[in-house]
Amino acid sequence: QVQLVESGGGLVQPGGSLTLSCVGSGFTADHYVIAWFRQAPEKEREGVSCVASSNGVVYYSESAKGRFSISRSPAKKTVYLYLRDLQPDGTANYYCAFIANSRLEYSTNYQRLARRCSEAGGLDSWGKGTLVVVSA
Repeated sequence: QVQLVESGGGLVQPGGSLTLSCVGSGFTADHYVIAWFRQAPEKEREGVSCVASSNGVVYYSESAKGRFSISRSPAKKTVYLYLRDLQPDGTANYYCAFIANSRLEYSTNYQRLARRCSEAGGLDSWGKGTLVVVSA
Protein backbone atom coordinates (compact mmCIF):
# COMPACT_ATOMS: atom_id res chain seq x y z
CA GLN A 1 0.00 0.00 0.00
CA VAL A 2 1.44 3.34 -1.06
CA GLN A 3 2.12 5.72 1.78
CA LEU A 4 3.25 9.31 1.40
CA VAL A 5 4.37 11.65 4.16
CA GLU A 6 4.83 15.35 3.60
CA SER A 7 6.89 17.64 5.80
CA GLY A 8 8.53 21.04 5.77
CA GLY A 9 5.57 23.35 6.05
CA GLY A 10 5.38 26.19 8.51
CA LEU A 11 4.92 29.89 8.99
CA VAL A 12 6.96 32.11 6.69
CA GLN A 13 6.98 35.83 6.01
CA PRO A 14 6.11 37.17 2.57
CA GLY A 15 9.13 36.81 0.32
CA GLY A 16 10.41 33.86 2.30
CA SER A 17 11.22 30.32 1.21
CA LEU A 18 10.47 26.76 2.26
CA THR A 19 11.42 23.31 1.11
CA LEU A 20 8.73 20.67 1.31
CA SER A 21 9.50 16.94 1.28
CA CYS A 22 7.38 13.98 0.26
CA VAL A 23 8.68 10.60 1.35
CA GLY A 24 7.14 7.50 -0.19
CA SER A 25 6.97 3.93 1.04
CA GLY A 26 5.01 0.76 0.47
CA PHE A 27 5.70 0.46 -3.25
CA THR A 28 8.36 -1.19 -5.37
CA ALA A 29 7.55 0.38 -8.71
CA ASP A 30 10.48 2.00 -10.47
CA HIS A 31 8.32 4.19 -12.68
CA TYR A 32 5.92 6.61 -11.10
CA VAL A 33 5.11 10.28 -10.84
CA ILE A 34 4.91 12.26 -7.63
CA ALA A 35 2.68 15.31 -7.88
CA TRP A 36 2.29 18.24 -5.53
CA PHE A 37 -1.10 19.83 -5.06
CA ARG A 38 -2.25 22.56 -2.74
CA GLN A 39 -5.56 23.54 -1.26
CA ALA A 40 -6.21 26.98 0.15
CA PRO A 41 -9.10 27.63 2.52
CA GLU A 42 -12.44 27.37 0.74
CA LYS A 43 -10.80 26.61 -2.58
CA GLU A 44 -10.44 23.49 -4.67
CA ARG A 45 -7.28 21.45 -4.65
CA GLU A 46 -5.02 22.57 -7.48
CA GLY A 47 -2.00 21.04 -9.14
CA VAL A 48 1.32 22.77 -8.52
CA SER A 49 4.09 20.59 -9.91
CA CYS A 50 5.10 17.00 -10.53
CA VAL A 51 8.11 14.93 -11.54
CA ALA A 52 8.52 11.54 -13.18
CA SER A 53 10.82 9.20 -11.30
CA SER A 54 12.29 7.57 -14.42
CA ASN A 55 13.61 10.51 -16.38
CA GLY A 56 12.94 13.55 -14.20
CA VAL A 57 10.56 15.27 -16.61
CA VAL A 58 8.72 17.96 -14.69
CA TYR A 59 5.55 19.98 -14.89
CA TYR A 60 4.79 23.32 -13.26
CA SER A 61 1.49 25.16 -13.09
CA GLU A 62 1.49 28.74 -14.34
CA SER A 63 1.47 30.03 -10.75
CA ALA A 64 4.48 27.88 -9.87
CA LYS A 65 6.68 28.62 -12.87
CA GLY A 66 9.72 30.67 -11.97
CA ARG A 67 9.05 30.51 -8.22
CA PHE A 68 8.84 26.84 -7.29
CA SER A 69 11.29 24.08 -8.09
CA ILE A 70 10.77 20.33 -7.87
CA SER A 71 13.44 17.67 -7.54
CA ARG A 72 13.61 13.97 -6.80
CA SER A 73 15.76 11.38 -5.12
CA PRO A 74 14.52 8.04 -6.46
CA ALA A 75 16.81 6.04 -4.19
CA LYS A 76 15.15 7.67 -1.20
CA LYS A 77 11.69 7.68 -2.79
CA THR A 78 11.62 11.35 -1.92
CA VAL A 79 10.48 14.38 -3.86
CA TYR A 80 11.20 17.94 -2.83
CA LEU A 81 9.33 21.12 -3.63
CA TYR A 82 11.26 24.32 -3.13
CA LEU A 83 9.03 27.34 -2.66
CA ARG A 84 10.59 30.76 -2.96
CA ASP A 85 9.26 34.30 -2.86
CA LEU A 86 6.17 33.06 -1.08
CA GLN A 87 3.25 35.43 -0.91
CA PRO A 88 0.02 35.28 1.12
CA ASP A 89 -1.73 33.52 -1.77
CA GLY A 90 0.67 30.64 -1.17
CA THR A 91 -1.04 29.86 2.13
CA ALA A 92 -2.46 26.36 1.76
CA ASN A 93 -2.17 22.76 2.71
CA TYR A 94 0.32 21.15 0.34
CA TYR A 95 -0.24 17.51 -0.55
CA CYS A 96 1.71 15.00 -2.58
CA ALA A 97 0.13 12.23 -4.60
CA PHE A 98 1.38 9.04 -6.22
CA ILE A 99 0.68 8.39 -9.90
CA ALA A 100 1.54 5.02 -11.39
CA ASN A 101 3.62 5.26 -14.55
CA SER A 102 4.43 1.63 -15.34
CA ARG A 103 4.08 2.14 -19.11
CA LEU A 104 6.03 5.39 -18.99
CA GLU A 105 3.06 7.18 -20.51
CA TYR A 106 3.74 10.28 -18.43
CA SER A 107 7.49 10.25 -18.95
CA THR A 108 7.19 10.35 -22.72
CA ASN A 109 4.18 12.61 -23.27
CA TYR A 110 4.40 16.04 -21.64
CA GLN A 111 0.81 17.01 -22.45
CA ARG A 112 -0.45 13.89 -20.76
CA LEU A 113 1.77 14.57 -17.76
CA ALA A 114 0.51 18.15 -17.51
CA ARG A 115 -3.13 17.09 -17.68
CA ARG A 116 -2.63 14.41 -15.04
CA CYS A 117 -0.77 16.70 -12.66
CA SER A 118 -3.31 19.50 -13.05
CA GLU A 119 -6.30 17.53 -11.84
CA ALA A 120 -6.70 16.07 -8.36
CA GLY A 121 -9.58 13.83 -9.35
CA GLY A 122 -9.03 10.12 -9.75
CA LEU A 123 -5.90 9.89 -7.60
CA ASP A 124 -6.06 7.38 -4.81
CA SER A 125 -2.79 7.74 -2.93
CA TRP A 126 -2.28 10.95 -1.01
CA GLY A 127 -0.31 12.14 1.93
CA LYS A 128 -1.98 13.98 4.78
CA GLY A 129 -0.49 17.29 3.78
CA THR A 130 1.75 19.92 5.27
CA LEU A 131 0.49 23.41 6.06
CA VAL A 132 2.20 26.50 4.69
CA VAL A 133 1.15 29.86 6.11
CA VAL A 134 2.53 33.02 4.56
CA SER A 135 1.98 35.97 6.83
CA ALA A 136 3.76 38.97 8.26
